[in-house]
Amino acid sequence: MSTEAARTGPAAGALLLCRAAPGRVAPVADLLREPMQLTPAGDAWSVLVPEGRPWQDDAEPVDRVATGWATALAVGAPWPVLALWWDTDHAGFTLASGFRSPVGFVWLASGVPAGEDEAMRTFAARMGLDPVLDVQDLDRLTEPDPAADARSRLRGLLAVLARAGVSLPAELAPGEPAGRLREAAARRPDSRPVERPGRPEAGAERDPVDHQTRLGPWMPSTGGPMARALALAQLAAGLPLLVRGLRRRGGGWATAGALLLAHGALGLTYDLKRPRD
Repeated sequence: MSTEAARTGPAAGALLLCRAAPGRVAPVADLLREPMQLTPAGDAWSVLVPEGRPWQDDAEPVDRVATGWATALAVGAPWPVLALWWDTDHAGFTLASGFRSPVGFVWLASGVPAGEDEAMRTFAARMGLDPVLDVQDLDRLTEPDPAADARSRLRGLLAVLARAGVSLPAELAPGEPAGRLREAAARRPDSRPVERPGRPEAGAERDPVDHQTRLGPWMPSTGGPMARALALAQLAAGLPLLVRGLRRRGGGWATAGALLLAHGALGLTYDLKRPRD
């Protein structure tokens, strides 16, 4: 089996942990236009369980897709997004927060570290973890361990994140195929599907409160200089992401870039049409 086939085989999967309640995550997750299941994952945490078509149908590496999704969700939102991903050859995570460059770490399937120690410390700092106790436990994940495989490395990461409030449901264990995880998430009573946005309901465009609610953190409700600055920043960040995605045929990066460009343009339009005092 080729490396590319292995990377996109049936064992590939991903989870997106968002540091926000499901009600705050849902409006932003809808914008990804990907079928997902959303469920609580601890105190003020949610998890998105994707269907996984990009790496199943389009043969795109799951790590690239998950990183693109996390970046798109985190830009403009006041909470970080942690993507956990795995395939038959690798496993790892990517943390996206605001406009900062994503940071992550990778292990081979055997558990051998393939990332940089400094990236793990940057991750701890951005997550607000204990700089002594938590960082010591994270450092162990970057050291050789003959008894550890990629799955156990991700479980070790989640054990550290439990101190930050993460409590992933037992049936959503990293390492399972995406389809199986989504089915398990759908069976939870506190779960909800993330559907592709349909046509707006009649009168929706005439209701500015509902319009802002659906946009969530992507559109500042107050307008003004801060709204314009965010919109311009989204345009500036979206264009290179879109170009990178198109050049590398990366659906995740292209999605993030297109999403940023669309909402940056929408933000400027909203600000220009906003009544002035």
